[in-house]
Amino acid sequence: MRYQLDTIPVWDAYKAGGECPLCALRQQNEAMYVDSFLGASVMEPDTRVEVNEKGFCPEHFRQMFAQKNRLGLALITHTYMKDVIASVDAILERAAQGDGGGFLRRLGGKPSAKEDPGAAVRARTGKCVLCERLDYTMRRYAYTLVHLFTHDREFQRAFLDSQGLCLQDTALVLDMACEMLSGRERAAFFAAVRDVQKKNLERVEKELEWFTLKFDYRNQDKPWGNSRDALERAINKLQGACVHGGEA
Repeated sequence: MRYQLDTIPVWDAYKAGGECPLCALRQQNEAMYVDSFLGASVMEPDTRVEVNEKGFCPEHFRQMFAQKNRLGLALITHTYMKDVIASVDAILERAAQGDGGGFLRRLGGKPSAKEDPGAAVRARTGKCVLCERLDYTMRRYAYTLVHLFTHDREFQRAFLDSQGLCLQDTALVLDMACEMLSGRERAAFFAAVRDVQKKNLERVEKELEWFTLKFDYRNQDKPWGNSRDALERAINKLQGACVHGGEA
């Protein structure tokens, strides 16, 4: 798949610093998409069709609910719910006319989603249009990051001097590098990622250790250094920006 280059947002994120520039971009775009679904796009037919088909995950429903635009959320949820009701009714109707995959289970087989009503209901509500858009956007940013690293010496220096990435976005850029690069370019990128990640993961780990040691009465009067928010930053480094209080 070909991705459009978005050099300015990636450069701006690296200039801003932080434990993971891609996490910062993810948070910015996620907030933008949440606002968009609660704004004018709620009345666009194409948006309604897509939402009716895919819906939202619990986390993005929570984020939209927290915006307190109850009417906008109610409008888009209402049409989605009507579509889900029709789908679930059809699933339950099929289940009522058969054994719902029980025969295959008794034989040790695995029923398909059509034969397994529970799986079918979960599949109907298991997508998220916002997650899909965000995933595509982040893959585009990962594409841009790898491209800049291999074509722009200034960005390469910025990447090497950065505080690294969270491990989730480390995996994302490694996957993208496997799609884009080969041979020496791929090896050089992997080596750079290793150097940056090793240095910064060890830095955060040491700061987290000092955070724990500060609770020892013998260290009460010693300076905190950079450890006051080490717990938040360690969690976010491991799992992506998921707790507040530390840098993204």
